[in-house]
Amino acid sequence: MGGLVLALVLLCVVGIATTDGRFASIGNITTILSLAATIGVVSIGMTFVITGGGIDLSVGSVLGLATVWASTLSTQYMAEDYGWWVIVLTALVVGLCAGLVNGALVAYGRVPAFIATLAMLAAARGLAEIIAGRRTQIVDVDPFLDVFRGDLLGLPMIVWIFVVVAAAGWFLLNRTTFGRRTIAVGGNPEAARLAGIKIKRHTLYLYGLTGLTAGIGAVMMLARTTAGSSTHGTLYELDAIAAVVVGGTLLAGGRGTITGTVLGVLIFATLTNVFVLNNLDSSVQAIAKGAIIVAAVLLQQWFASRERATST
Repeated sequence: MGGLVLALVLLCVVGIATTDGRFASIGNITTILSLAATIGVVSIGMTFVITGGGIDLSVGSVLGLATVWASTLSTQYMAEDYGWWVIVLTALVVGLCAGLVNGALVAYGRVPAFIATLAMLAAARGLAEIIAGRRTQIVDVDPFLDVFRGDLLGLPMIVWIFVVVAAAGWFLLNRTTFGRRTIAVGGNPEAARLAGIKIKRHTLYLYGLTGLTAGIGAVMMLARTTAGSSTHGTLYELDAIAAVVVGGTLLAGGRGTITGTVLGVLIFATLTNVFVLNNLDSSVQAIAKGAIIVAAVLLQQWFASRERATST
């Protein structure tokens, strides 16, 4: 964890040194946090499913589908009549249902997680395109925009949502039976089964949770862009996996860290911001991101080999 903090601090130092003070401005710091917020919430859900020994490639498509479904004219008309919570509930339900479908396929259908969520990635994006007619749907419900585009104590509301979700995720993983079962299922499924944990049901819950965080991310995306689109969330699954892996969660499962995931998200958001402020090529940024991911995986393998050597 100390290495992640050091990496973030070094990025900040580079940003301050190369941008003539623009990086350290309050407005830019707010921009970084806003950039990190949506993908951060999605990454919290991804942390749980990877810790439990799975993977979810569909979170970006599910987020896009949720934004489209929650911004249809019928949903907005209902929101005008009954309140802005209709938009929020629609996005959450769409995300949760998609996650539960993934979980059912993986847990009860015995479909490999990679294949099941890859299928959902394609299906959710296609359904979003059909519903939206490949058009952007503008959100025109003022009470919704007033709440989720507002500020609280100087920070955008979406940043506070990220903080709340991260805190709830940390508590759920580190201080509850659900978190301990998640680690057990990811570390040794057979031992977890013999210990009385219902593996299939718990796997269903994990994918449902990941879908729910994608739904929350959809609400944040609607607030940030004031529009629903089938293109929202493109490649979010890769960004989320990258943040989780860099944060120290094992891809093989059995160990996860919410704090590490938050730091991983902030590292990538800060890296992007530094590149943008310095007008550097986005291709170079992609190379740097790839190098960071490879370095993180190599470090994981090195620490794992040291632990095995110590235990023997």
